[in-house]
Amino acid sequence: MSETNADQLVIADRTFNSRLLVGTGKYKDMDETRAAIEASGAEIITIAVRRTNIGQNSDEPNILDVLPPDKYTLLPNTAGCYDVDTAVRTCRLARELLDGHDLVKLEVLGDEKTLFPDVVATMKAAEILIKDGFRIMVYTNDDPIIARQLEEMGCAAVMPLAAPIGSGLGIRNKLNIRTIVENASVPVLVDAGVGTASDAAVAMELGCDGVLMNTAIAAANKPVLMASAMRKAIEAGREAYLAGRMPARRYASASSPVDGLFFD
Repeated sequence: MSETNADQLVIADRTFNSRLLVGTGKYKDMDETRAAIEASGAEIITIAVRRTNIGQNSDEPNILDVLPPDKYTLLPNTAGCYDVDTAVRTCRLARELLDGHDLVKLEVLGDEKTLFPDVVATMKAAEILIKDGFRIMVYTNDDPIIARQLEEMGCAAVMPLAAPIGSGLGIRNKLNIRTIVENASVPVLVDAGVGTASDAAVAMELGCDGVLMNTAIAAANKPVLMASAMRKAIEAGREAYLAGRMPARRYASASSPVDGLFFD
């Protein structure tokens, strides 16, 4: 088995081949959703429980009909939650609807304009949910101290933002992301702000274990083609990280050795 084939992502004792996680919102219809996610190669798909029907509304199309749980690992999320109680209630609803499913993505937002995380509320909700038996993948800011504290609380993965949700600005603070990665013993996945394939590759080259995205694919002119591009970028970035890049130098260095050459 090759080095890259043996290099799998492990989250909460579950093993995955793909390091690209994708959302299910903002597509024009269910068919485009299914096609884009298939093209991405993602095995984990995140679903906003408060905005997407996973069985709570019997008279509406159920997204699980096109993205069946026996094919994908579902990651219910608390998108749109602005307080602890709502976030906790949303996770418990997802667990009930999905027959005891315990892996969730927690986000508690601070305000509607920035969609930055309310870190204090996030930590309070995480504490409650962990005690309640949930495996928490947690959306947070790019503060290495907060990331460490969330890990120490028992979160299964830490998911710092690259930039504001849906902004497409790419990774704005590479040094903080690298610091989080270097000090973490749980998976670190960039969440929010990726705009194009090069952003995803940068995240992986920094050593992140994966990237979660939605808008970067769904808002592209050709979402299915962008999903394919993101898949390749994740793979290339991971391989580059494992290979170890050459040192950056200020001055030129000849590509071909000059030692031993004969000169007139």
